[in-house]
Amino acid sequence: MTVRPVAAQRRHTLHFLDGIRDFAPVYLDTEVDMTRLLAHRTADRHYSVVTYLLYVASRVLVAHPQANAAYSGGLRPRVAGYAGASGKLTLDRTIDGQRVVLAAVLPDLDRADLAQIQDMVDRYRDADPAMLPEFERTRRLHHLPVVVGRLLVRTARRSLRNRPAMMGTFAVTSLGHRPVDSFHSVGGTTVTFGVGRVLDRPVARAGSVAIAPVMRLSMSFDHRVIDGAEAADILAEVADGLATFAGDRVDREGFRNLRH
Repeated sequence: MTVRPVAAQRRHTLHFLDGIRDFAPVYLDTEVDMTRLLAHRTADRHYSVVTYLLYVASRVLVAHPQANAAYSGGLRPRVAGYAGASGKLTLDRTIDGQRVVLAAVLPDLDRADLAQIQDMVDRYRDADPAMLPEFERTRRLHHLPVVVGRLLVRTARRSLRNRPAMMGTFAVTSLGHRPVDSFHSVGGTTVTFGVGRVLDRPVARAGSVAIAPVMRLSMSFDHRVIDGAEAADILAEVADGLATFAGDRVDREGFRNLRH
């Protein structure tokens, strides 16, 4: 047996996990027929599946303002709602030779089109995380004593005003590039989506069985903020938005007003 200290490059993950211990997660999942979305993907720019999800989910969340929110507990529990949707995207990256998970917050996604969202995703996926200024605070945590870093993260999370810039108003995490059908994750936001792989599966169409590319989509939600019925509506609307995707429109009135 060998015992070693936790890598300093993973301290930000430990601080984050410590800060969400009081999260009250409930997990949902569904399947999405990706036939139309993949056709759009090949006909236009090769957008990532995550980009489509960020686009659709941001519009669904602004149509559900009670879920596009953050919770603060204590003796006087409070919930802050946000007009715009910012998505937290997790990334599998390497810093100083250590494989880590990093989180990038993509702001104002409900105002962005697909190309703009893909540009943001590409920037974080392609750049060296040791050089990106957005990860400067994360890199500083690696050099601080654990107790100090944990205190700083806890203090920052208490601010509901700053929560969207720090955590996003919803989160997306994907393992679809691996042979993973589905998984559930808690991203520290009221709603977190988990993306599995797209795989040919049997589906029922007009009373017959056909083979179609299907993606398993999971969602966790914080039961302190919303209840199961609204969470189910959100997942259903996101799944429908992906399954029926045929164009790129931005509608500030909410995803329910979009007609692809």
